[in-house]
Amino acid sequence: MSIQSINPFNGKILQEFEAHTDAQIEDTLQSAESTYRKWRKTQFNERSSLMHKAAEVLRKNKDRYAQIMTDEMGKTKKEAIAEVEKCALCCDYYADNAEKFLADEPLQIDQGEAYIAYDPIGTVLAIMPWNFPFWQVIRFAAPNLMAGNVGILKHASNVPQCALALEEVFREAGFPKGCFQSLLIPSKKVDNMLGDARIKAATLTGSEGAGSKVAAKAGQELKKTVLELGGSDPFIVLADADIEKAATTAVKARMINCGQSCIAAKRFIVVEEAYEQFMEVFTRKMSALKQGDPNEDDVDYGPMAREDLAEELLEQVQKSVEKGAEIILGGDRPDKEGAFFNATILGNLKSGMPAYEEELFGPVATVFKARDEEEAILIANDSPYGLGGCVWTQDIEKGKRFVRQVESGAVYINKMTASHPALPFGGVKKSGYGRELSHLGIREFVNQKTVWLEK
Repeated sequence: MSIQSINPFNGKILQEFEAHTDAQIEDTLQSAESTYRKWRKTQFNERSSLMHKAAEVLRKNKDRYAQIMTDEMGKTKKEAIAEVEKCALCCDYYADNAEKFLADEPLQIDQGEAYIAYDPIGTVLAIMPWNFPFWQVIRFAAPNLMAGNVGILKHASNVPQCALALEEVFREAGFPKGCFQSLLIPSKKVDNMLGDARIKAATLTGSEGAGSKVAAKAGQELKKTVLELGGSDPFIVLADADIEKAATTAVKARMINCGQSCIAAKRFIVVEEAYEQFMEVFTRKMSALKQGDPNEDDVDYGPMAREDLAEELLEQVQKSVEKGAEIILGGDRPDKEGAFFNATILGNLKSGMPAYEEELFGPVATVFKARDEEEAILIANDSPYGLGGCVWTQDIEKGKRFVRQVESGAVYINKMTASHPALPFGGVKKSGYGRELSHLGIREFVNQKTVWLEK
């Protein structure tokens, strides 16, 4: 079986790879296992030095790595460069903080001494998506390698060059070969890998369906998983918000990565008093975005990652319109080569429409007019997803009270939802479970061992 790297801007095959064989999978598993037995004994200062070097490799090669991302999945070059820089930040963050995060934690006990020790568990399988092909991987790899685990990456099949480049990062930094390995394999091979005793845990970022399958198999094997799945994040604008700032940020929040982000704002819920003003600015600025070659500096958004994804999004929009949704802007694909989709705004959404019930993974915004703040909360929570969200108000204390009612893993006030190495990241409901990043992320795949000494 071959795995193709295809440029979504022009449909050209960039490179073709033969999928790894069962024998190569076995070699990879064995290499990970033997490396782990040695790697787990290394000191934090050794791991930290190597992780800082990984950050240096990323920064030194950021233009080349960014170009690979742009060519393979259509991300604009400027966004791709920013992604590589964010990856380097994450490596430095865990290099500087892992020892503190995993230090023995004293426990209060009447007799003797007790503490929690955080020990590595072994090989972690990472099943990663194409939309942020470097960042999603680094935010798994950096904490786990610093914790003393080793990792095997099964990346999305449309970004094989990214997968191999990530392997290169850790190799060039000086990590032992088995610490981080990429396997170019189809999804059907994942089930057997989860069943292998040398895989101790798995993390997946992807669709609800993929997450459900991995969780089911891991559950049979009694292996821990962390799942970061879909999102349909609410962007809530209250009457007292700075409307110009909110609407300007809303465009960026929806269109980052051509709208192909799990934590991109997707549902814009605006209270009635602010609706007209918000929509005037939002629509004007969305319509002014420039679509085109993602390599050009003045282009705001390029193609979607694949032709089939653009067609799937078009079908969701068309079915919603058939059921009564209103096209305020766009709603179609341009008549040109490439997996392009025009920036779109939909209104008059109702339950039963794809645009109401499903995640729209592309440059399509849905807008809702809420009678008041109470209805805004009801609309925000009327979703199977709960990954992120934000609320806009100039009354900060009200904002703090308001966010406690939003059912999601993160809610920001007067700021678009975004991930950062120091902040826990993850969702509730069908957006998954577990946390990545921060001190919580590095503790997901360690043995939280209780030690009690009698004196």
